[in-house]
Amino acid sequence: MSATPEEPTGELTVRTIAMPADTNANGDIFGGWVMSQMDIAGGIAGVERAQGRVVTVAVDAMTFIRPVRIGDVLCVYTHVVSVGRTSMKIQVEAWARRFRQHHREKVTEATFTFVAIDDEGRPRPVPAA
Repeated sequence: MSATPEEPTGELTVRTIAMPADTNANGDIFGGWVMSQMDIAGGIAGVERAQGRVVTVAVDAMTFIRPVRIGDVLCVYTHVVSVGRTSMKIQVEAWARRFRQHHREKVTEATFTFVAIDDEGRPRPVPAA
């Protein structure tokens, strides 16, 4: 495994705090909660790039590197990797700013694929940049 970069890649898109209701029995934040925040961030980036509605159609492999704990601030960064006719691949990284500490650690990353859709839910072209 390669070393984790010290700086996130992309634009800060979502920032939220991990709360007790989001934990498992061990006090760690559920991975599904983290993935949900990443999907929200990817959706925000997708809507901005597609200039309209998008839906998630795929998530590439996601490996959790470190746990997220109560009180950590989850910072989710996004970067549009590629744009096709109706779809976009968006790299999403989740970083935890540790509670009462001044450092952050990468907790996971994945590439999300979104498809631009029209008001009827049909795929539509992504506008040129």
